[in-house]
Amino acid sequence: MSAEQKTISPASGPDQRPETPANTAEASSAPVRQQRWQIWLIRIRALLLVTLCATFGVLLLILPWTDKWTDNSLLISFPDLRNIVASGFVRGLASGLGILDLWLGFWEAIHYHEASS
Repeated sequence: MSAEQKTISPASGPDQRPETPANTAEASSAPVRQQRWQIWLIRIRALLLVTLCATFGVLLLILPWTDKWTDNSLLISFPDLRNIVASGFVRGLASGLGILDLWLGFWEAIHYHEASS
């Protein structure tokens, strides 16, 4: 029984495959796949930001002028705080923040662009 020893060059160890056209295509497609994931993550982030800003903007724009703004279980036990929250200034401030939030969401949606490759 004779065993022949095979020599392995340091450049082609068990972790490294010799470069063939198939391996270089796989290696070049890996950054493309990573770039696609990054683009989709940016798109999802933008969509979530726009949705969140639009939702909170409409909520802050409308809710202060309804009865739910002052007649809720959090403010019933604090009449002084309830009077402050019921004032026109605080309601207007909340609605102003809602308008600002809506503007931020729409601005992000309109100015969204992807970098050209």
